[in-house]
Amino acid sequence: MFQQSLDDLGTPLHEVTFCVLDFETTGGRRNIDMITEIGAVKYRGGEELGTFQTLIDPGCSVPPEITVLTGITSAMVSRAPKIERVLPALLEFLGGAVLVGHNVGFDLAFLNAALRRSGREVWAGQKIDTLAISRRLIRNDVPNHKLSTLAKCLRLPHQPNHRALDDAQATADLLHHLLEQASALGVLGLDDLQQLPTMQRHPQAKKLRLTEDLPRSPGIYRFVDKRGEVLYVGKAANIRSRVRSYFSSDKRRKVDQLLRETELIEYTVCEGSLHAEVLELRLIQDLRPRFNRRSKNWSKYAYVKLTLAERFPRLSIVSEPKEDAGFYLGPISSRRVARDVVDAIETVLPLRRCTKRVPRQVTAGSCVAAQIGTSVCPCSGDVTEEAYSEIVNDVLLALNNHPEKLLNPLRLRMLSLANQQRFEEAADLRRQAFALSAVLRRQYQVEALRSSGRLVFEDVRTGLTILENGHLAEWSDEAGGVEMQVNSPGGVIGKREVAELWCVANWLESEAHNLRLIYCDRPLSSRYPCLDNFQIKKDLALV
Repeated sequence: MFQQSLDDLGTPLHEVTFCVLDFETTGGRRNIDMITEIGAVKYRGGEELGTFQTLIDPGCSVPPEITVLTGITSAMVSRAPKIERVLPALLEFLGGAVLVGHNVGFDLAFLNAALRRSGREVWAGQKIDTLAISRRLIRNDVPNHKLSTLAKCLRLPHQPNHRALDDAQATADLLHHLLEQASALGVLGLDDLQQLPTMQRHPQAKKLRLTEDLPRSPGIYRFVDKRGEVLYVGKAANIRSRVRSYFSSDKRRKVDQLLRETELIEYTVCEGSLHAEVLELRLIQDLRPRFNRRSKNWSKYAYVKLTLAERFPRLSIVSEPKEDAGFYLGPISSRRVARDVVDAIETVLPLRRCTKRVPRQVTAGSCVAAQIGTSVCPCSGDVTEEAYSEIVNDVLLALNNHPEKLLNPLRLRMLSLANQQRFEEAADLRRQAFALSAVLRRQYQVEALRSSGRLVFEDVRTGLTILENGHLAEWSDEAGGVEMQVNSPGGVIGKREVAELWCVANWLESEAHNLRLIYCDRPLSSRYPCLDNFQIKKDLALV
């Protein structure tokens, strides 16, 4: 009920309607004790909009100790309305306001218990706890955080006396005092106020002032030190909320050090999530920020190479492509994954595995891989160049056009190992087959994007998105003009550019239902988009 939207969270505090609520009860057990009095007062921009006060018949006698504390007797509530009759008027008074209380969880628990007993949904709006905020802002100025103590020490206009309306008005006075204190920490919106209790614990909380001008918009942000060096680049759907979270909920090990060195926070507003992610990638690649780990490993990507320039080509793992006649698969995210890809291919097709140069003259004896039947051995003369070229052609055909020629035998081999209860070998083969399938699927995706020319998509939420050969083009923001560099030879996909191509491919997959294709130079389609992913459930069904 009355759930506010995310836009409401960014509303300036002077535009937020607060409803301060207080209950008097027969005790502290929400499921057993009952409400005896309700007091509420509503404010907006410091101006009182109205009050709500009524006694409630709890349906039982008021305990003597409660009478001593509150002055409410059984006789006073005997003719009062039941809570079920009061709830509609109370809920109407609350409306879409933000609920405020001193230890607001207590009052909210009794409210929701009453709502459930009357068959209504629990209250699910936004709430503010003045107790939690006072413990953060003025903990060194008062002996304790009881409402009566705070009212006395801060000389609030209203003093609490354990009557609902008086206590609600005293809590409202406290709220306004705390809002003045919080403004020094850059607390300008409702979301800022809700996060304040955790943020103020942070040793770098004084730097919250750096977030005052950050927008609540999608984009990227940059932490900058006193020398002007960019320490960290990140993206967010809500820049302000994400940056302020570093002072509270972000528990990563290096965050404290990052905040200690930060002297400035810059930002760039982006049109949508794709623009933000691509700009983040480009800036990280250009600036190499010390605190960024994601997207910094692109220089360590590897390629699987088929050495076509040799008489008897073989598979190898290389760091960079060259201007040669080799066939390159990749880039691949790590050498470990590249090794799995090579092992998967060699499981199906008997390419030679030795790394030494094949002599012109036949040598005695076959290599170990040939002896156990997993590869041919040109060195021993058991295969001619013509016969070996057919194996190489099969590899190229499978990698370029018919991946099922590799994936289907891998699945059959894996199931055979499982049926023989050679489960460790089956698991290793499954990992290798999955790596090959994933790499081929990615390869087909990015090659399709790379050859697609100019594409224009329309999203009703973010407007037009223009792609040039798979890369984001035409930034609307001047700070977004970080160009993509392509340095790889012979049309091989470069390490630097592949991260952006993967990013665009993921965006097209996840947002396809929200996009409308406006223009395309050439048809955009990916070969074999649904390659076998070697899921365990599927495997077990076929065993």
